[in-house]
Amino acid sequence: MSSEGKPPRPPRARRSDGDRLRSALLALAEHRAQILTHSEKAWASITFAGTRHSLSLLFAGEEAIEAGERFIAALPDHEFTLPGQLVADAAIGEVEHRLLPSPRLVVQCELLLLADA
Repeated sequence: MSSEGKPPRPPRARRSDGDRLRSALLALAEHRAQILTHSEKAWASITFAGTRHSLSLLFAGEEAIEAGERFIAALPDHEFTLPGQLVADAAIGEVEHRLLPSPRLVVQCELLLLADA
């Protein structure tokens, strides 16, 4: 217990670069998407180091699909603000659009994050 009679606060979990990227993508998706999968893999060249991220986002319902279509158009040129990271590449890899049994759009995207020195 602290001197004020309250139990100590547990330490805050530190947000990873992947957490920040997922938050930024959901904001770009107008919070109308659900992240189905996210994988990341270390990446390096002679001069740069970073991570390659592959994500699958689900947009379910008419309004979400409209947001998904705006997401697809905006992602490649979007200026991300991620502390300590530079988004060197952002691309749509695959899009699956279904109308039945209910409207849904699944978007696969790939992003390369480089450590900002």
